[in-house]
Amino acid sequence: MQYKLIIDSGATKAEWCAAGRDRRMTVTAGMNLATMSEESALESIAAALDSLGLEGNEVGAVHFYAAGLIAGSTSGAMVSSLFAKRFPDADIECASDLLAAARAVCGHSAGVAAILGTGSNSCLFDGISIVRNVRSGGFILGDEGGGANLGKLFLSDFLKGLVPEPIASEFASSFEADYLSIVNRVYHSPAPAAYLGSFAPWILSHADSHPYMRALIDRNLNSFIQRVLLQYDCERVGFVGGFASACASSLKRLCAEAGIEVSSIIASPLENLISYHCQ
Repeated sequence: MQYKLIIDSGATKAEWCAAGRDRRMTVTAGMNLATMSEESALESIAAALDSLGLEGNEVGAVHFYAAGLIAGSTSGAMVSSLFAKRFPDADIECASDLLAAARAVCGHSAGVAAILGTGSNSCLFDGISIVRNVRSGGFILGDEGGGANLGKLFLSDFLKGLVPEPIASEFASSFEADYLSIVNRVYHSPAPAAYLGSFAPWILSHADSHPYMRALIDRNLNSFIQRVLLQYDCERVGFVGGFASACASSLKRLCAEAGIEVSSIIASPLENLISYHCQ
């Protein structure tokens, strides 16, 4: 029995599963093919394949989903070529993490799927393909509702002295944060979105410590609901992503207030993708 190799890669983490007569799993650093170099992406993929220990004739299909991957793009062709060299007999599909989310929460049915991780994205799915996408815009122009946007909102308030005490002092001491260090990391680090998103767990852990924190979290999620989800004129939506899972109760409450039912919230799409491709 040949394996089906299923990979879901966000910007932070990539999960790999070879499903067949047994399961082989590994986790690697994430890949965003819109921002990382081809060389780095190929090195990451090759290392993961080596760790799974699969021979070329053992794999019958590859389903590779990644952030920043656009069908027909140079990056997609590059990744397909690498898999084809390793597994010459395999059927190979390379698609976006958004299609992975849609298949994970909608299966073969039509619906709206949303990703809330470090960034955010969404789509209308017809059961086969994505038929509409309200573009994300990335962490500078969009990514409403995601962890990086929450971090950006908080840091903006912190730098302007709008974060109330004792939260501001606790934050400054916990992260040794001051104006120069924050501005330098945001504008000169190689991964500013990841830096902004790194504050999300701390912010969420203080959700009940002060009304300001709860309002900030709600403001971030509501911006995604109002600016993105309502454009689909949908009644139900399924969410994928670690940040969505961490904010599950708030998401359900705010979506209900907007007249939207949350059909599901899953931290990772991988198990659902395994079911989708192996049923």
